[in-house]
Amino acid sequence: MTKETLARLAREWLGFGLLAFVLIAIFPSVLDDFRLNLVGKYLSFGFVVLGLVLCWGYTGILSLGQGIFFGLGGYCIAMFLKLEASTPENTAIQSTPGIPDFMDWNQLTELPFFWEPFHSFAFTVFAIMAVPAAIAFILAYAMFKRRVGGVYFAIITQAVTAVLTILIIGQQGYTGGINGITDLRTLMGWDIRTDDARFALYFICVALLLVCILIGRFVLKSKLGRILVAIRDKEERVRFSGYDVANFKVFVFCTAAALAGIGGAMFTLQVGFMSPTIIGIVPSIEMVIFCALGGRLSLIGAVAGALIVNAAKTTFSEMFPELWLFAMGGLFIGVTLFFPKGLAGLVDDYVRPFLGRHLLGVKPNDRPAPTPAE
Repeated sequence: MTKETLARLAREWLGFGLLAFVLIAIFPSVLDDFRLNLVGKYLSFGFVVLGLVLCWGYTGILSLGQGIFFGLGGYCIAMFLKLEASTPENTAIQSTPGIPDFMDWNQLTELPFFWEPFHSFAFTVFAIMAVPAAIAFILAYAMFKRRVGGVYFAIITQAVTAVLTILIIGQQGYTGGINGITDLRTLMGWDIRTDDARFALYFICVALLLVCILIGRFVLKSKLGRILVAIRDKEERVRFSGYDVANFKVFVFCTAAALAGIGGAMFTLQVGFMSPTIIGIVPSIEMVIFCALGGRLSLIGAVAGALIVNAAKTTFSEMFPELWLFAMGGLFIGVTLFFPKGLAGLVDDYVRPFLGRHLLGVKPNDRPAPTPAE
C-alpha cells in the first residue's frame, strides 16, 4: 500500500474514528450522569446538521425550518410515551380515564383518531421518519417543481415553521399547547427517567448517529453525491443534461427531514418532553448555525459544531446568564468572517497536512484532493 493510498484512507476515516472514540470511550469515562445526558441531548441535534450538510452544503438548499421535522419526530415518540403513561389505572382520577391528562383538562372525552395508531411502537418508529419525510415531500414537491429555490425557499420554510408552531400552541387539547407533551415515564415498560436508562439512551443515540454518518458518507461518495454537487454548482447544466433536478432536490430534502425526525425522537427520550419551543423559528436558525460553525461541507465537522456550540451555549448561560446570547452571536460572526468553511476547514487546511507530513511522510503536493464526503 502506497503512502498516497494510506494518506487517502487516513484522511477519510481519521475524523470518523476520532469522533467515535471520543463519544464511546472518552465522554462516558470523564463525565458524570448529568453532563453525559447533556451531551446526548446535544448529539440529537447532530442528526439535523447531517441533513443540513446533505441539502445545504452539497445541494445548495438552505432550509430555515428543520425544527419542523425535528419536532415532528419528537412529537411522534412523545405521543407513544404519553399513551403508555396514560393507562386507565394511572389516570383513574381524571374525568375521562385512559386519555392524556392535558386532553382531560381541555374537556376532551375520547382519544382523537390520529392518536390511535401511536399505541403501536412499530408504527411509532415508522412515523418518526415517515411523518417528517411526508411533510417535507409535500413542501419540496410544491416548491421545486415550480423551480422555487434560493432565498425564497429559505423564507418559505421559515414561514411554515412559524405556522406549525402557532398551530401546535393553538390546538392545546390535541397537542398539549405551549407546555407540550410532558411527564413521559416509560418506553415499553422501561423507566426512561433513571440514570441507568439515560446512560443507555446516550449510547443508543451515539450508535444511531454513527450509522447515519456512514450512510451520509455512502450517499456523498456515490454517483448521487456527485449529482447533488453538480446541482449546487451548475443546476441548469444538470437539467440540460437530462436529469430531473426537482426529483433529486425532493429526495435529499426528504432525507434530511427523516434524519431530523430521528434526532427529535432521541431528544424527547433523553429530555423527557417535547414542546413547541423546541421547534420554533429561533431553534431552526440555531440548527443552521451549528452546521455553519462546524462546516457545512463536512459530516463530522457539522456534528462537532453541534456539540461545541451547544456546550458553549450551556457554559455561557451558566456563567453569564445575561450575556450568553451576545457570546453566541459573537462566536457565530467571528467564525463565519474568519473561517468561512467552518471548523472543518481549519482541519483540512492545517491539521491534516501536518499529520500527513509528519506521520505519513506525504508532501503537501502529494496529498490527495478532497472528496465530497469529507
